Amino acid sequence: MAANLTAKVLIADEVSQEGINILAEKLEVSYLPEISPEQLLKDIANYDAVLVRSRSKISKEVIAAGKKLKVIGRAGVGVDNIDVDAATERGILVINSPEGNTASAAEHTLAMMLSLARQVAAADHSVKQGLWERKHFIGTELFNKTLGVIGLGKIGSRVAQAALALGMKVIVFDPLVSPERAAALNFKSVSLDEIWANADFITVHTPKTRETANLINADVLSKVKPGVRIINCARGGIIDENALAEAIKAGRVAGAAIDVFDNEPPTDSPLLKFNSQVVLTPHLGASTFEAQFNVAIDLAEQIRDYILTGSARSPVNLPYMRPDVVKSLGKYLFLAEVMGAIAGELAEGGVKQVELVASGALSEKEITPLTIAALRGIFSRRMEGVTYVNAQLTARNHGIAVKETKLAEGQRYRDELAIIVSTDGSHAALSGTILAHDEAVITKINNYPINLTPSRYMLFTSHSDQPGMVAKVAGALGEQDINISTMTVARSGAREQAVMVMTLDDPLNQEQVRLLGKQSGIHMARFVALNNLI
Repeated sequence: MAANLTAKVLIADEVSQEGINILAEKLEVSYLPEISPEQLLKDIANYDAVLVRSRSKISKEVIAAGKKLKVIGRAGVGVDNIDVDAATERGILVINSPEGNTASAAEHTLAMMLSLARQVAAADHSVKQGLWERKHFIGTELFNKTLGVIGLGKIGSRVAQAALALGMKVIVFDPLVSPERAAALNFKSVSLDEIWANADFITVHTPKTRETANLINADVLSKVKPGVRIINCARGGIIDENALAEAIKAGRVAGAAIDVFDNEPPTDSPLLKFNSQVVLTPHLGASTFEAQFNVAIDLAEQIRDYILTGSARSPVNLPYMRPDVVKSLGKYLFLAEVMGAIAGELAEGGVKQVELVASGALSEKEITPLTIAALRGIFSRRMEGVTYVNAQLTARNHGIAVKETKLAEGQRYRDELAIIVSTDGSHAALSGTILAHDEAVITKINNYPINLTPSRYMLFTSHSDQPGMVAKVAGALGEQDINISTMTVARSGAREQAVMVMTLDDPLNQEQVRLLGKQSGIHMARFVALNNLI
């Protein structure tokens, strides 16, 4: 298959050649692993995607300059060098590679802990200097010691399991992990204060966020168990390096093993002044051949797939859109966006509330992706630049209340989805389902039962139920050389109110729609184009 060079990817850090090859098969790739911050800011406007590791920073300014950016990829777990909030606001997906370096990062943590406990680095240096100072390097065993693990994600869990195998006692803190889950893994879930008071070794495995920045600070270090040893192979800035240095000098902390720093390289870190008490490495957690290969492959595939299909395995700022969740919802995701687009057009005035109602078996699933899809459909009729990534943020920023409701039983079908858009003075409500042969059908518009298969171009009208109305609308379309594909009419009762939906072969412009709405007996005319969906 010939390469599709319509999208451009900038690789702004060193990655494995295998990852570059995957991207180059379908996309146009610029490999600039030494690009300067100034050049990155200047060039980013030309690219649809950018791939980084830890060297290049994707700041708010870079994101603002990236007018074409659709996706930012981080080859690794942490995304602290990416302004995720700014990307989300712009509707840009941020993805990472949380699996590829798990084993390498966990093993490096263990290597650092063992090296610290047995003073391996200092002893190695001594021997190479021609000395034989066995009495100077009395270590401490890990066996029967207590390890405090902060953050029980993939890496933290792996470290904790290995520590159990070494005969250590493991206590963990992770607000997202239940005590029952921790106990099932043979760990004891405790508070941070209990870790400070009881751990002989503390290892950190969290991202750097507002909550975790300087998590281990002077106040914490005044509470730790005397003689504790601290390991950080997660993210620089989680530990206050100045406070840690002072605690080591004071003898309250026996030592530290640090792979990541607040500033890299750490030319002015006070930890550089220590010898055997401190082990330092230059951000090597993911620096194995296997990890570099794995993260490059994983991230390259994700960027390629997102550009070409809109799917990504590890979305950082779109957690509800994981492939497994999306797959479980099937074509309801499509239906939600379609009904959102239609409801957004039928509702008049500023949107105040959006409610999504899932009934029947659909109510047993995670429905937030359906809400996101519906919001994107609604906003697509009213503003530009709204994607799955920033649809919820856009709703919040515009003061729109978003509500999700689950009902055990549907009204007419086993599974049903309803979307209700409320505005200043009106509302639009649509219901739909997915039939057995995977056909999306809209089953109700407001209170009118209908059987409508969504089409690329659709004309919606409401009118008085009286003879000649269908002919009147059809004749007006014929005069404009607009061909009708199908027509569906629903009414509240004979000679009462009715809605009509015509699917068209051709689009309508605003003036044509305005003229239709002025026809005698027509109360409302709306045209909906689903170009991006069908």
